Amino acid sequence: MKPVLPFVIAAFFATMVGAQTDVPPQVSPGASTGEALDLSQFRWKNRLLVIFADSPGDPQFVEQMGLLEIRVEDLVERDVIVLIDTAPTVDSELREKFRPRGFMLVLIGKDSNVYLRKPRPWDTREISRSIDKMPLRRQEMRK
Repeated sequence: MKPVLPFVIAAFFATMVGAQTDVPPQVSPGASTGEALDLSQFRWKNRLLVIFADSPGDPQFVEQMGLLEIRVEDLVERDVIVLIDTAPTVDSELREKFRPRGFMLVLIGKDSNVYLRKPRPWDTREISRSIDKMPLRRQEMRK
């Protein structure tokens, strides 16, 4: 579905800063065909950071993307994939599930539980701290 445009931004930015990752930059196959995005494909593999906005020009959206770009290596280290939805007129599966109003940030763990919902942009450092408090992440850090 075109408005969902699930970019793997973390991987994209990682290639810009020279970081290594096994997740290539990509757009979901359904991004242009109108197919639904299956979130189960990320379960136990990646954490998802879903960012909603009313348009790509939304000041909060622009700010959030800038904040993510500054410390992208932190997201790559924590297996985070960023999904973007900037088209409120199309009823995507993500919009139906999370019901955003304007800008919203949602953090979903590898276990598919929602750990964080914020109506304002969050710094990558704050997002990383929230991830580091998750039980599965603590287990990963011990290994």
